[in-house]
Amino acid sequence: MKLARSPKNPILQTTGNGWESKAVMNCAVFEYEGKINLLYRAQGEENVSYFGLARLSSPDTVEERLSTPVFSPEPKNKYESSGVEDPRVTKINDTFYVVYTAASRVEPIPYASDLYEREGWRIRVSLATTQDFKVFSRSGVIIRDVNSKNGALFPEKIGGKFYLLHRISPSIKLATSQDGVNYKDVGEVFGPRQGSWDSFKVGAGGPPIKTKCGWLLFYHGLTSERVYRLGIVFLDLNDPTKVLARTTDPILEPKESYEKEGLVNNVVFSCGAIEKNNEYLVYYGAGDKVVCLATIDKEKVLKWAKKQVGKFKR
Repeated sequence: MKLARSPKNPILQTTGNGWESKAVMNCAVFEYEGKINLLYRAQGEENVSYFGLARLSSPDTVEERLSTPVFSPEPKNKYESSGVEDPRVTKINDTFYVVYTAASRVEPIPYASDLYEREGWRIRVSLATTQDFKVFSRSGVIIRDVNSKNGALFPEKIGGKFYLLHRISPSIKLATSQDGVNYKDVGEVFGPRQGSWDSFKVGAGGPPIKTKCGWLLFYHGLTSERVYRLGIVFLDLNDPTKVLARTTDPILEPKESYEKEGLVNNVVFSCGAIEKNNEYLVYYGAGDKVVCLATIDKEKVLKWAKKQVGKFKR
């Protein structure tokens, strides 16, 4: 089971605008005003990340792209001094929840067990909300006091609570909240598999998609050689800590030149997927440099999931 790349890839590239002149990547995808929209991460030569917005006329054709960022790091926010990264967008009722990573540099701790601390990074899952992508309300850091990223909010409450996936390296965790702002971890969902393509660490892609077989989650995994690939898991609808199915082999891995060569080589990294016309449209960053699209038939995925549920062993 593999994703099929769009022949138009890459669908989004850098421009002469300073804030997005070095890289565009890792976009959220959502529908707004009848169109597919991409909220994408961008970098200029100063290596600070911003969010840009593009509207599509078809799944792989850009119709309109704003020339200025729609979301920027707060100048006095110590957590965002290196930028805002890797947005994931979830719509609940009439509100769009933008979960993102706030990034900043700190003094490295050479012998720390945490890789980010050793490399001098402080990363925090953060939240902003909007109804029009013009005005945002910031909630700030929502997973506190620990390096965490890849936050993805479920599109509906479960048992009256908000559910959020995030990654404390190397595994995907689950957190819940009554108010959507203050989150508490409830446990690990799944982690790396020894000897596999996702043996080093794993992280959530976009927000989970509800299906009759469970919550569909596209996720990334990598080896110690830092080759990023994509896979699929299905989670229980009522208890997302339960993994019902997981692909043995990757559904997408770096093969094209724009995936194998970039600011970071050998990367395919998704922050969002949607269902459209009986397909899953998976948008992904390639080589930390450009934005691409790959698709897969919905029924093929669900047919595979039905066969796996019940016999899957964690």
